[in-house]
Amino acid sequence: AALAIGGQLPLVLLLATGPWLLANGVTPGALVGALAYVTQALLPALHNLVHGLGASGSRLAIVLRRLIWDAPGNSAPCEDVTPERRTSPAPALRLSALTFAYGPHAEPVLKDLELTVARGEHLAVVGPSGIGKSTMAGIVAGLLEPDAGDVRVDGHAVRGPGAVGRRVLIPQEAYVFTGTLRDNLRYLREDPVPDPELLAAAEAIGLTPLVERLGGPDADLVPAELSAGERQLIALTRAYLSYAPLVILDEATCHLDPVAESRAERAFAARPGGTLVVIAHRISSARRADRVLVMDGAHALCGRHDELMERSPLYRDLNGAGEWGAAPDEEAAVSHPPLSLRDPYRVDPVPRPGLPGDRGHVVAHRSVGQMEAVGDLGDRRAPGGE
Repeated sequence: AALAIGGQLPLVLLLATGPWLLANGVTPGALVGALAYVTQALLPALHNLVHGLGASGSRLAIVLRRLIWDAPGNSAPCEDVTPERRTSPAPALRLSALTFAYGPHAEPVLKDLELTVARGEHLAVVGPSGIGKSTMAGIVAGLLEPDAGDVRVDGHAVRGPGAVGRRVLIPQEAYVFTGTLRDNLRYLREDPVPDPELLAAAEAIGLTPLVERLGGPDADLVPAELSAGERQLIALTRAYLSYAPLVILDEATCHLDPVAESRAERAFAARPGGTLVVIAHRISSARRADRVLVMDGAHALCGRHDELMERSPLYRDLNGAGEWGAAPDEEAAVSHPPLSLRDPYRVDPVPRPGLPGDRGHVVAHRSVGQMEAVGDLGDRRAPGGE
């Protein structure tokens, strides 16, 4: 507010001192010219500056708050979450009476949502666009704060230090930074990653063809030369190598074909000690899951695929609509993938290398190490969208 008022100060000063200026020899024409310059040139420039400073200031405040939160002197020590230490009896994820709205007078996107995800479970989340699937993912990742209710990750409050390092979120637009492939893949690990482990993770996710094409893990990466699907494979392998037991894929495989998507999801589902939550955009993702959460605003149903086909009209509709419709031989295609000369990495072709802007981001907090800044996790009814 202070910046906005300050942006109008030149015009106010000119109007206030107008009589004095006229009395001291300034001609009316010169005064009118000065007013025209201020209103037509100076004020728009100041307006843009104020808006830019406001947005940058907000981002800076968020960064500083998270840096202070994560500082060793201001938070409890982060617990070891390596596989040998994952002995908590608590469920991997528990939502209790979760309510969230994007403003004090807005309709809640999530209302009294109850959900328990057992350790090692594979859950798919489905529902119409804008229903709150990505909002829920953002809350679980600690990016959004619920208005009411309780969120626990492995028994720890989701925004507390105990949850740091226990969950990792991969949004739709995957972030890849300039550097070596190894640097990108081990970003969420503080300890060195041996080559056999790194290459095994790449093989599990389906990144091996890209690793070989680039010349090995120590090859330099140029993000603009990677396709959207290749970026997603790198982000998925990065998350696979992390120690976070809870992995959330928020349409993180949307640029992969069904075969590559199936391979990546099955790899995460088979990850030792790992729990997988998938915000699904294909019905095959729901069929692979142990349970499916169907969100339709007022109600949420959770159950197995065959149970929901009987109990949920919305789920039946999603099974037969648009990109949700699965070919009868899709699972056969997964077992016997055809060769493709156009796309050996099984990613969607793009008209030119890279994506404009390279705006994708991977996660928040120490487990993820990168900040979500532009609303990849938001609901469609708020800036960002899912």
